[in-house]
Amino acid sequence: MRPSGWLVLLLVLVVATLGLAGDHLFPPPRALPGPPEDAPRVIVAMGDSTISGEGAGDYERDTNGEKGDWCHRSPNASIYQVKLPDVAKAYNLACSGAPSAQVGLGKVEQYTEISQSKQLTRIAARYRVTAIVVASGANDDPAFSHVLNACVQAWVGKDRPCSESIGPQWPRRINRMIPKVTSALRDIQTVMANAGYARSDYQLVVQSYAAPIGPDVARGLQDLSGCPFLSKDLRWVQQDAVPVLTEGVRKAAENVGARFLDLSRAGAGREACSSARDPDSEWFRRLAVQWTDLQHDDRATHALQESFHPNAAGHKEFGECLAEFLTTTDRAAACLRDRGGNLHAATSAD
Repeated sequence: MRPSGWLVLLLVLVVATLGLAGDHLFPPPRALPGPPEDAPRVIVAMGDSTISGEGAGDYERDTNGEKGDWCHRSPNASIYQVKLPDVAKAYNLACSGAPSAQVGLGKVEQYTEISQSKQLTRIAARYRVTAIVVASGANDDPAFSHVLNACVQAWVGKDRPCSESIGPQWPRRINRMIPKVTSALRDIQTVMANAGYARSDYQLVVQSYAAPIGPDVARGLQDLSGCPFLSKDLRWVQQDAVPVLTEGVRKAAENVGARFLDLSRAGAGREACSSARDPDSEWFRRLAVQWTDLQHDDRATHALQESFHPNAAGHKEFGECLAEFLTTTDRAAACLRDRGGNLHAATSAD
């Protein structure tokens, strides 16, 4: 074979070799996780009543007691107040009264609804999830709604002040809550990983709870007309119970590397019963009774469910603070009122 023939053969062999090894030498660009790149970008809310929209009214069909579903998801919920230019839609999977076990994977149901993480699986496969906001833990060992009921019972005179009966055991309740919330958050991360998302492809934000009541109750409202709590219990809820709960939720967020948004002081000055002249300025429901529900056996036990939850005005403020936080890279922030009275996401340096 002439030299030119050898050269042609060599070139053929080199090209063939590169073709066989092409996948190793020139790997294709990494495909975006989950659904196609052009899938609509969405955000998701998960957790319990503080984020489902309990107290904000106008509840979505089939979540206001229909067929036993009392999740009370509201179109006024904070997640729907988040307006971001690249987000096409918000999904609210949160359910009033949900324990963290129902937020995570597993067989635990809340008001007939399956695991929220399992519901997330379908959304993550169809849309491009850019942020997941979680508020959970209060319905685990803390049983915060039952604590408020105990405080009301103390005002009636049927029990000791809840600050005395529950206060000493409160830190232990929070400590037992932390691993449960941590587990639920890890389940959410597992769902996203199984859907092809890397940790950097979406934000996981854990938010804490705002104090719905405080010691500065307006004259004439510290009774069944608004806030039937003893003064010492009002102080304990705002100054001790909610801050300790906040630190527990913060710890769970840190355990999984999630971002943290502190709402514990978000309602300061806007708590239930804080204004005698302008109740619309408050961001939380007072003692609320759905009188028509008392006429029906299947609804009567839920007639007080909205009490001491953020109202529509509160959700609007919390949602706008959340939206601001989502546009930053801060690992943690707190929703605090500015001089104009509106909330903004303040870092520790602010």
